[in-house]
Amino acid sequence: RRYPTVEIRAETFNGSTHVPVPSDSAFLKALLFELRLIDDHIFVEHRDTCTRINHSSVYSVRTEGGDLWPVLAFQKSGLIYACLPLVEETLEPRPPLLTVHGLSQGLALLLGIVDYISPSRKNEAEMSAKIGQLRNLLIQACPLGTPLNTNIRSLNSSFDDIQEMPTDENQPAWRSNTYKGKPQVNVCITEKVKCMQYDKRDVVDMWQVYGAVNCKCDIEGSAPNVTLTLNLPTNGPPLQDIVVHHCVTSVDPAMLMSSSAEPLDDSVYNGPYKFPFIPPSDSFNLCYYTSQVPVPPILGCYQLIEEGSQLKITVNLKLHESVKNSFEYCEARIPFFNRGPIAQLEYKVSYGQLDLSREKSLLVWVIGQKFPKSLEVSLTGNVSFGTAGKEHPTDHVCTGNTAYVKLYFRIPDFTLTGCYVDQHSIQIFVPGKPKITASRELISSNYYIWNSKAPAPMVYKTLFD
Repeated sequence: RRYPTVEIRAETFNGSTHVPVPSDSAFLKALLFELRLIDDHIFVEHRDTCTRINHSSVYSVRTEGGDLWPVLAFQKSGLIYACLPLVEETLEPRPPLLTVHGLSQGLALLLGIVDYISPSRKNEAEMSAKIGQLRNLLIQACPLGTPLNTNIRSLNSSFDDIQEMPTDENQPAWRSNTYKGKPQVNVCITEKVKCMQYDKRDVVDMWQVYGAVNCKCDIEGSAPNVTLTLNLPTNGPPLQDIVVHHCVTSVDPAMLMSSSAEPLDDSVYNGPYKFPFIPPSDSFNLCYYTSQVPVPPILGCYQLIEEGSQLKITVNLKLHESVKNSFEYCEARIPFFNRGPIAQLEYKVSYGQLDLSREKSLLVWVIGQKFPKSLEVSLTGNVSFGTAGKEHPTDHVCTGNTAYVKLYFRIPDFTLTGCYVDQHSIQIFVPGKPKITASRELISSNYYIWNSKAPAPMVYKTLFD
């Protein structure tokens, strides 16, 4: 979708340095080239030089009229999502990304489209129908080039179904309709933990926790007021890098000042974290945060040694005693890259069971829903391989003995920070007693344990996917 009004504004800001947006086909070809999805076998200096490494999803796309910047683009489930945000200042010299407000708006809109399309990615007919409806939805979500509602799923796909704008002047734009029925509020805190463990003295292990508080408020009224409070245990690590939804009406400035880029001190804000807001009609994320927890939930050691035609592997995992020992699932996956199918496997596990994937290139160690009383599990084995075929996984980073174990787990009713919602502290200023449901969970996200007997990259490409 193109917005002539936005293009005119861009030309006004940039004057003689303005780069016009080319035709859709020319733009697509240039974008595919920049993303290395075409002509990736050809070395092109402006695209492939080592001095130009992208650390974000923002690209400069070369066209006949000049370089288009900033083009926000990323791939998800076989589709490319892209937009060209307006920069409301001159482009020479290029301003820092953090000062370009259109980038965050464009990213929110693209993520809203991802959220709308992704559930249908396995059904081609359904996905085609949804993509066909996108034009109508974008007219509502972004009528004149400025995103008004990035929650695409909450919009109506047909103009016939669009309700008239509310006549109540107090009803905010993000409440697209009013609810009728018994009031109820659902809150879910989801924390994800990323991890890189090396088991080496000279390399520091890294882990990061980031959380999101999702809310669904079914409440009558055009502009109901809700106050939700996040609490931490006495010794819980403080929440940092807090970003709040635009429906939050006020917030303690000290809450937003806590940054993970600065070392923690005694004056850091430890809560309680209060969020007064007027909720949208649909499900939304009230806030995002990070936290510097002292230890990762599962400590691991992986050793892989090549002995002739065999690989000798040892994996030890230990659940930290502060972590709730009750999983929905917990498994360790051990891939073998650049090798043939596993022809012979001898192993011993102290707990759980070991499965071999259908393509015989991946070991799946199913630990299950609990660690044993010792909180420690181990796996030892010898693996030998057949002749490699095209269908077996390859990796340019994991060559030789450079390899990893990747953990997948979910712990319901637990957060690593200890963050929780006190149901009694939720204040809703509407008649009637609302039903309040609060839940929380901890999920692994790119949780790697590298082979300590081989060199491992300090930052692996998929960690930030």
